[in-house]
Amino acid sequence: MAYKQRLTFGLIIGTRDIFSAKLGLAARDILLPKIESLGHDYVILPVDETVSGSVDNYEDGKKCAKLFSENRDKIDGIIIVLPNFSNELGIVNAIKLANLNVPILVQAMDDDNDKVDVHSRRDAFCGKISVCNNFYQYGIPFTDTTFHTYPLDSELFDKDVEKFASVCRVVNGMHNARIGAIGARPAAFQTVRASEKILQASGITVVTVDLSEILGAANKVNLQSAELKWKLAEIKDYGKIATTVHEDKIIRQAKFGLAVENWITANDIDASTIECWDSLQNNYGCASCLTMSMLGEKLMPSACEVDIAGSVSMYALMLASGKAPALLDWNNNFGTDRNKCVCTHCSNYPKSFMQNELTIGSLDVLGTVLGQDNTFGAVKGAVAPGEFSYFRISTDDPKGIIKSYVGEGTFTQDPYAMDGGIAVSHVDNLQQLLKYICKNGYEHHVAMVRSNVVEILEEAVDNYLGWSLYRHK
Repeated sequence: MAYKQRLTFGLIIGTRDIFSAKLGLAARDILLPKIESLGHDYVILPVDETVSGSVDNYEDGKKCAKLFSENRDKIDGIIIVLPNFSNELGIVNAIKLANLNVPILVQAMDDDNDKVDVHSRRDAFCGKISVCNNFYQYGIPFTDTTFHTYPLDSELFDKDVEKFASVCRVVNGMHNARIGAIGARPAAFQTVRASEKILQASGITVVTVDLSEILGAANKVNLQSAELKWKLAEIKDYGKIATTVHEDKIIRQAKFGLAVENWITANDIDASTIECWDSLQNNYGCASCLTMSMLGEKLMPSACEVDIAGSVSMYALMLASGKAPALLDWNNNFGTDRNKCVCTHCSNYPKSFMQNELTIGSLDVLGTVLGQDNTFGAVKGAVAPGEFSYFRISTDDPKGIIKSYVGEGTFTQDPYAMDGGIAVSHVDNLQQLLKYICKNGYEHHVAMVRSNVVEILEEAVDNYLGWSLYRHK
């Protein structure tokens, strides 16, 4: 599932027959334009289908469920608005009978202190507790708003809807994710082994392809083809290529990138991971970093070393933020500052991670072993300072679960005399996090994105996906 900017919400406005129906109509007049102004679509009962188009009793719930079921393929999440106490039975049955398995947001409106007479009072403060109680009884997860009640026509509601939209993207994306595994896991990286069966239980499908098939497709690319000329131009526009690099190396990289991207498109892949060394360098003569970097910048995350769980982690961050993620190593201490470390990886950072124009050359460390001519395709530059979120999932085979951790930090401007893509990173209580990573058998790779999406991932993973989650603070 590509990043979906415009979502469709199933809307439920609650009511109860002992309260004024005008409250539901007034809420509707605010809610529908509000959803449209936020850039989303909606499905809601027509105003003449029930009293004021709101959901009160079981019969109303059945009508709402039927409408939602007919729009099953459209609805990304459900937003429930309580303008008054509302009938929890009508609402919970609408959700139960529709059986959409999408995230649910529950909002309730404030009473005004000067409008609590019998014709104007809402009592939504109390009614929300009853609705949530029934969801708990039925085992239906839901998302709460920032405050228990607040005005519908407010910036708080706007922010809660946008946060909820991101939760929907993560949850729905994970339920139907297709992860492309290109090649075999390098033998030296046993640490990144993952269970396809455990991932499949959460709806995540791993699609494999032998590296030889990709290299075969790359070798068949016509040198005079329009797609190759387009890819060459794209590479040269992406960063500054070292003057010592021969044109044939750029062509080789372009052909590989085309083969990978064509396979991803043909197989409806959401995120990928590539056998990056040393078979690719020895048998084809280029590095995969540039291809992965360019894919990431297009919001098609790609992890190295056939780190399937790392690719899933990157995809979750992309869905939560709408920004390009990267896969890094927790790599070096930073002197004696125990809340800083150096995060790096060979050179697969997306362009948007960098502070200035990036350069494209050969791999530094592997180039000394495999040869500079065989390792062109490394993206180099300084990571720009700013906030980031980190996230990592892992399949815990002995326990049969997906476990994960999430947190936030800051890229600093501290200089560090090491080649490659360097990101000096500050994380509060870093030593506690590292102890947790080591004790619980996590990999050395971690996914990061330049945005704070910790609360979004915590809600999606802990509340809806049901994975084990540690939030570091």
